Amino acid sequence: MSKPSGRSLLLLALLFALAVMSLTPPHMTVAQTADAQSKVQQLKAAMARNQQMLAQYTWQMEQTIAVNGDVKSSELFQEVMGPNGQPAKVPLTATPSPSGRRFGIRHRMTEDYEAYGKQIAALAQSYAQPSPGRLQQLYAQGNVSVKSGGGPGLVSIVATNFVKSGDSVTFTFNQTQKALLGVNIATYNSAPSDTVTMNVSFARLPDGTSHVASATINGQSKNMVITQTNMNYQKKS
Repeated sequence: MSKPSGRSLLLLALLFALAVMSLTPPHMTVAQTADAQSKVQQLKAAMARNQQMLAQYTWQMEQTIAVNGDVKSSELFQEVMGPNGQPAKVPLTATPSPSGRRFGIRHRMTEDYEAYGKQIAALAQSYAQPSPGRLQQLYAQGNVSVKSGGGPGLVSIVATNFVKSGDSVTFTFNQTQKALLGVNIATYNSAPSDTVTMNVSFARLPDGTSHVASATINGQSKNMVITQTNMNYQKKS
């Protein structure tokens, strides 16, 4: 069998280089792509491990809803991780509904705000415990970018189209602690013009379990702010 010519070897090398380039985002080198993929895998593994640990706990969540800075309601819920990987909640207390006329413009406005509050609270729930598999899927589709998190060992991982087309979810991840520190979300309710932003901060329990410490949800079209605070974590008996 004859040996391949130098020209053939050069052609093979060029084809290999083109194949690698086709798998590499245009703004990143092969080494940068491998580093980004490693960071995404670390975050994915941390999220999956943490969901398993959090499933051992029950906790309480206090939620307040304010419109134009005026608190309209305050509720306390008992929560536990559901079988779908999302928190399931049971109301413990609630602010009594205002008495008075159940018709007219004022009543319709109250119902409108209540419906809107439920909509954006449900929207926030869909982002509450991000799926590790979804993150990996978006990375494969080229919808994830990685950059410095602004401090030693911190990484920012930005995913677009996470739940809704055009949304953006930024994870701040501590590589040293293998822990998620915060999530910032830019999304929308019924239409892209109906902007909703969410800022979520995390804390750690004594056994290392990471959990949502607080979340602020801003429904800009109605100047509504929902604040959620988690507390009283207890291991299931």
